[in-house]
Amino acid sequence: MVAIRDVPYRPLVAVPDLSDGDSQTENLLIQGDNLDALKSLLPVYAGRVKCIFIDPPYNTRSAFEHYDDNREHSIWLSMMYPRLELLRELLSEDGSIWVTIDDNEGHYLKVIMDEVFGRRNFVANVFWQKTPTRENRTDFSAVHDHILLFAKKRDLWKEVRNALPASTSQLERFTNPDNDFRGVWASLPAHAKAEKGRRQAQFFTVTTPSGRTVDPPAGRCWLYTEPRFNEMVEDRRIWFGIDGANVPRVKKFLSEVQAGLVPSSFWSYQDVGTNAQAKLEIVSLFPGDTPFSTPKPEGLLNRIIHIATNPNDLVLDSFLGSGTTAAVAHKMGRRWIGIELGEHAETHCAARLRKVIAGEQGGISKDVNWQGGGGFRFCRLGEPVFDGHGSIRPGVGFADLARWVWYRETRRPLAEAPATPLLGVHQGTAYYLLFNGILGDRRPAGGNVLTAVLLDCLAPHDGPRVVFGEACRLHESKLAALDLRFRQLPYQANA
Repeated sequence: MVAIRDVPYRPLVAVPDLSDGDSQTENLLIQGDNLDALKSLLPVYAGRVKCIFIDPPYNTRSAFEHYDDNREHSIWLSMMYPRLELLRELLSEDGSIWVTIDDNEGHYLKVIMDEVFGRRNFVANVFWQKTPTRENRTDFSAVHDHILLFAKKRDLWKEVRNALPASTSQLERFTNPDNDFRGVWASLPAHAKAEKGRRQAQFFTVTTPSGRTVDPPAGRCWLYTEPRFNEMVEDRRIWFGIDGANVPRVKKFLSEVQAGLVPSSFWSYQDVGTNAQAKLEIVSLFPGDTPFSTPKPEGLLNRIIHIATNPNDLVLDSFLGSGTTAAVAHKMGRRWIGIELGEHAETHCAARLRKVIAGEQGGISKDVNWQGGGGFRFCRLGEPVFDGHGSIRPGVGFADLARWVWYRETRRPLAEAPATPLLGVHQGTAYYLLFNGILGDRRPAGGNVLTAVLLDCLAPHDGPRVVFGEACRLHESKLAALDLRFRQLPYQANA
């Protein structure tokens, strides 16, 4: 298994000719190996991604045109593990990751995600009904996929996640048979399981308007004490049926639940779409093209992104495939990063996103009133900053090395590299980088070597300081007296 420290840090290189729309956009389409690409994102995006969705190859031992989906089990897990580690570093503290998978590797994937994200941060195993039809040519017809959902920190995520709007089928359950002035309502049971701790006051006999007496079912108790129950009856919040003889039920008004519904762990194809529907969406965009074997419908991504994010939040998909995640995020007003390997990053993903920017009306477009606009920057991976011997490659700029040094030391992103040696202050320590003539002079007295003269040129800081440079001319006792630590380039920047 590849260790994260052995993955090379490769800066992103923009390709303007393949970009589209707003040139100032933060949306990124990256072509390249997603392991390298994820590490390249760390210095700028660590802790900033609100939602990660990935649809990795399922390892089903079947042939896929665009993916090698026939790896040995252990190799597949070894491929996933370091990618999950990097994805965790990119998640915000209140962020979440959603991974689609089937039964071939789903339960093994759950175990390694428990290890990477922590079992306490497991939220749900969502069952997505990917097809309404039964496959009769096999011994057991699989009609669902799993969507494994983990939060970075579940206690934070559950406070910010969004509820679901009521579906058409759910809204149809709301009626108003008694002409209540508060509007339509649905009824719910007025009793609950009589668990330990329930008060005795929740066990009593109810007399219905028709004169019938009713006790709670065996092993259950009323939701309320008798005084509170009577208040609910007086407020017309208890329903006994048209003739007043039914078992009591609680009226729940639509006006009181429109804030949304708690997501459930079963998603019907009627609500979020199917694989077949996703293929039709792709074919409508690219007539005559052969779509991916298992694309995901825009409706599925719409639900995930709605639950996990708000407008302008950042969404990441490192197995972008046909580009669905980026397309849906774009239409929903989210920022996004998509990573894809090979030519179809250009032929499929970029082409699809250009259509989105132009205002295409497929998928969820009409549901979200999509009219077009925005843009994306197409990027490829540059050469590694460090070569095989640990040296800094010729041509590496100050900004790229500065971002890496800052992230390596602080585990925090550096969105904009400064124009001076001072990279920033973290937890009371100031970090400086002497590289590539940042002070305008490559001589030892004014360039990349720490001397007494150069030290006076650095921005002052009242506290510990760390300076990266090619060499140091100051004695260790002097450094200690100044509360300054020197770290030599390139070796102590690539450890």
